[in-house]
Amino acid sequence: MKQVYLDTFGCQMNVADTDRMELILFHSGYQRTLEKEDADLILVNTCSIREKAEQKTFSLFGGLKPLKRANPDLILGLTGCLGQQDGKKLLQRMPYLDFVMGPDQVEGIAQAVDRVRTTGKSFVWTGFDQEKAYSIPEISGDLPQTPGASAFVNIIKGCDKFCTFCIVPFTRGREKSREPEELIAEISHLVSRGAKEIILLGQNVNSYGKRGLKKAMPFHELLYCIAEIPGVERLRFTTSHPNDFTRETIRAYRDLDVLQNHLHLPVQSGNDSVLNTMRRDHTIAEYLELLTELKSEVPDIALSTDIIVGFPGETDAAFEDTLTIMEKVGYSSSYMFAYSPRPGTPANDLPDSVPEEVKKQRLQKTIAMQSQISQQQGQVYIGEKVAVLIEGRSSKPGYAFKGRNPQYWNVNIQGSDLKTGDTVTVEIEQVSGHSLNGKALL
Repeated sequence: MKQVYLDTFGCQMNVADTDRMELILFHSGYQRTLEKEDADLILVNTCSIREKAEQKTFSLFGGLKPLKRANPDLILGLTGCLGQQDGKKLLQRMPYLDFVMGPDQVEGIAQAVDRVRTTGKSFVWTGFDQEKAYSIPEISGDLPQTPGASAFVNIIKGCDKFCTFCIVPFTRGREKSREPEELIAEISHLVSRGAKEIILLGQNVNSYGKRGLKKAMPFHELLYCIAEIPGVERLRFTTSHPNDFTRETIRAYRDLDVLQNHLHLPVQSGNDSVLNTMRRDHTIAEYLELLTELKSEVPDIALSTDIIVGFPGETDAAFEDTLTIMEKVGYSSSYMFAYSPRPGTPANDLPDSVPEEVKKQRLQKTIAMQSQISQQQGQVYIGEKVAVLIEGRSSKPGYAFKGRNPQYWNVNIQGSDLKTGDTVTVEIEQVSGHSLNGKALL
């Protein structure tokens, strides 16, 4: 078989898209390799939501250029959101690329590779799928590899929110949902191949069912349907938007044992004025009211968030509001970023009023705050016994395996006679950052 090297930047949606391309290419005669030098085809699935991700992409391709020069038959492809955003500009910047594709062309990856082989000419393939429905066609035959203990499932693509800082609606298009029957069939297949945990993906999973379905189905009803699939031991989802997170979804947390007690609910900023400029369309009071109701139903739920510091118009006082909300909510973890203007977004036209040095200082304060909160929360687990789904081998010295507890804390495990996919009880002995360390009780 020919060999393909795959690399991915960005969100879990990109990870799922890369997995999909690997499957399609496997049925086209390609086997994945971990060595770039051995590859006949190299694909980089890109992200454009942060400037840093773009820089990493260009750096990686700079390192691939000598491989292409040494082997002209090597095919280099760039896929994903950066491809959708910049298209022909990427071929101009990196003329050694063979093709550039957007996220909506994932299903056509085999045709793209064949086109290069046949014509020998580079091309750009972007644009959005014009079908009203969102479907991921089934491919007959076995998967090239088992899905692992935890498996991603795309349920909705695109986003209709148009937050001023976000490029996603322009790179992934408008919201479209997959039919529940297709999702149930895919999840049943994954479980039959060994998956124990299903993670539902979307830019805004709470909008599931509003567009693209033959018959409307709200997100919480989908959760109840999936919970009934035999073999699903754990269920998670990401990402949510506060405006679409319903009381019915809160009840699902209460009712469904398989729905794990963790929610990623991005707040972005703790200041109402900044949220208004971001076009988030909710206030901090509304956000906190939602979390109060959630915690009343699920007291031990863990919360995580996204934080952007240094957004245009963010004053020192507004930034302090963000630190306040972090402390008040008590997030177990946060994805924290300094704002960087993204071409094509409304925020790109706003005066970037916060100096870079101030952004860096605010980011460091935010990271320090989260580290303090995580350390305090982690101490609570010491001496406790937690259920952990083993996801694979641990890279931490002295620990054999790693996994997650229901609250999505990473857990490093000491113990033998364990295997991926087992759910074991672990007695926690130490905490480090957002990781817990302990010993399996057999």
